[in-house]
Order: sequence, then structure tokens, then C-alpha cells
Amino acid sequence: MSKRVLMVFLILLVLTFSGCSKEKTSEVISETIYALGTVIDIQIYDENVDKAKKAIQESIERITEIENKMSVNKDISEVILINENAGENPVQVSEDTFYVLKKAKEYSKLSNGAFDLTIEPIVKLWGIGTEDARVPEKEEITSLLNLVNYEDLKLDESTNKVQLNKKGQAIDLGGIAKGYAGDEIKRILLENDINTAFINLGGNVVTLGTKVDGSSWRIGIQNPLGDRGNYIAVLEVVDKTVVTSGNYERYFIEDGKRYHHIINPKTGYPAEEGIISSTIVTDKSIDADALSTSVYVLGLEKGMELIESLDNVDAVIITEDKNVYITEGLKETFNIVDDSFILAN
Repeated sequence: MSKRVLMVFLILLVLTFSGCSKEKTSEVISETIYALGTVIDIQIYDENVDKAKKAIQESIERITEIENKMSVNKDISEVILINENAGENPVQVSEDTFYVLKKAKEYSKLSNGAFDLTIEPIVKLWGIGTEDARVPEKEEITSLLNLVNYEDLKLDESTNKVQLNKKGQAIDLGGIAKGYAGDEIKRILLENDINTAFINLGGNVVTLGTKVDGSSWRIGIQNPLGDRGNYIAVLEVVDKTVVTSGNYERYFIEDGKRYHHIINPKTGYPAEEGIISSTIVTDKSIDADALSTSVYVLGLEKGMELIESLDNVDAVIITEDKNVYITEGLKETFNIVDDSFILAN
């Protein structure tokens, strides 16, 4: 009889250091909710409490709107309608959903399918992160692989209609919708004249400006081999988004082997390319969300090649041998604090 342990980590990424100067009088106005399958925390630093509360309320309403359109875990959503009509009829969707689908397809192509928005049939088969998590039979996986092909998603920009070519195909925006929500929260805060804020969508971190005292936000990079909250390095950022994908986020253990939730669309199995954590630092959370998954699946060499081909994107990659690789843009702002990990470049 196999022994199975199911672990679900909703807060993916980091221990953050967000203390502010005692000389400043800004209030910390915060709200924590559960949405998009994770814990979302919004912290605003501002003297005008009413303004901050208004911005938070607008952000929560926006998050709910995005979830209602894009979740596959609701009774109904635009994405569910697309999946139910796969191989049959096109579905007209909102500007929001069309934009995210278009971005998801772009990153599917850019990563040569390492990120693939049509992975849902395989994700559902494994059930990782649910009480039904199991190791499928090889034949089960093989029978569904032909349904995973981002090129089968047709997007009509003139009508906002969307269609999947084959019956049984399904879209999962779990690897990119949180990023979009993070960008939308930041947009709303800026429109409300908020200059300092810290947003954490289950490990998708979005920073607005600097801390109140003018210093950088200091973000701890989670130790992928340790307990949640243990960090191996500190990264300093200003007005950036930081998103991590790791094998410690959602997984189960069966017969001594860990099966994590980041599925390789080419094989239908959890990705095993030597990476145990990939962190992306850039301007847009939607980009970082898709890229963190892409790099994890691609592996070190191809992942770094992809990141270095893009402008204003940096990465931290941790491999299973406890080596840490960073891009040139992080040389001055990244510091390892756990000596058991080695900066390899």
C-alpha cells in the first residue's frame, strides 16, 4: 500500500521585510482575502486612510471580477464556457479574458510550449493540490497529450470570440491570471494616487514605488528545500514584480517520490529538468507569472537563454544541486544569506 502525503502551500514565495522609517507618519492599511485559489494580501502605506480603503475595496472588486471570468473552479465562468464548447462552438468573451488568453498564447509560443494554456486536461488528471491527487497510469497521460496544443486555440480579435479545435480540450489560466490580477491592482492603486504599496498574491509579489523611508523592498527568496518562511537569499526591488515557481508549492508524496504541480506539457509529468525554483523579476506581473513556469519547465540552459532574450527581465534559478544562478541585472541587488546554497555565476 502506497503512503501518500498531500502538501498544499498557498503562499509560494517569500518572507518580506517591509518595515518603515519611524520618522514617517503613513498608516499601514491592509486587507487579506482568499481568491484565485490563493491568499491575497494588499498593504498600502499612506496618510489618507479613507483613500487607501477606497483603493483596496476597488481592488477586491476587480479581483472578484477577474476570478468570475477566468476561474475553472467556479460553477460557471467564461473559461469554463470555452472548455465546454471545445470542438463545437466559438464563445464570445470579455476584453479581460481575451487579453489574458492572447498573452497566454503568446507565452506558449515564446516558450515553445513549455508554458501551455491548454494543459488543463493533464492538470485535472493528476489532481495535485486536491484530495484526489494521484499518479495516473502512463496510458491515461498518453491518451490526453494530443489535447495539449496551444495552437488549437483560435482567437478572433474582431469579435472577441474564442474556440478550441478539439472536443475534450480545456484551458487553464492558473499560471497567468494571478499575474494579470496583480497588474490590475497596481493600476487601481496608481489611479487612486497611492505611491507606496506591497501586494502578495500567493507568492506573486507586486511592489509599488519604494518603502515609505525611500529604501528598496527586501524580499526573501524561499528555500525550496526547507520549511515555508525559510529563505536562502534577499532580493532588493523598487516598483517591480517578483514571481516564483517552485516544486514546494503544491505537491504530494507517493512511495517516497515527490510529485509537484508544474507539469511539462510535452510529457504530461511534473517537470524534471533540474530546477527546483525559478524567480522572475520584471515590470508586469502577467509576464513574470508565465515566464516563471516557462523557465522551470525549460531547465537552466534553455530557461536562461529565454530570459536573456527579453528586455527588462531578470531571473533567479535554483537547481537541485543547490546552485543559484542569476541574471546580470540582479548582481547588485541579490544577496545569498544561506551558505548551503552557492552563487554559481
